[in-house]
Amino acid sequence: MARPIGPRKVRRYTTEFRATAVRLSLLPGVRTQDVAHSLEIHPFLLSRWRRDAREGRLMTKRAQLDERTKAELQELRELQRAYKRLQEEHDILKKAIRFASERRAKSSSSSKR
Repeated sequence: MARPIGPRKVRRYTTEFRATAVRLSLLPGVRTQDVAHSLEIHPFLLSRWRRDAREGRLMTKRAQLDERTKAELQELRELQRAYKRLQEEHDILKKAIRFASERRAKSSSSSKR
């Protein structure tokens, strides 16, 4: 398929439109792909909006949070990021310890001969 000639159209969707699309996709028995097709948006875009809504980044005027709750959500996100980083560091350290102990075991068995 050939690419269309000319600039790509970039659509900006309002927060209300996004929230409505998410609400429609969360109805029981409704598939995300069907909602996306009926609204003429890509299913991946709708999935991303759903993730944003789950994580509290997609807020509508009706669902405005007070400042304390917003701060708590922000702190929770930062703690989750820090926890993930610490888990990765822990895994790396475990691998390094395993590697060092295996090298030590190999070198000590060869020195016994």
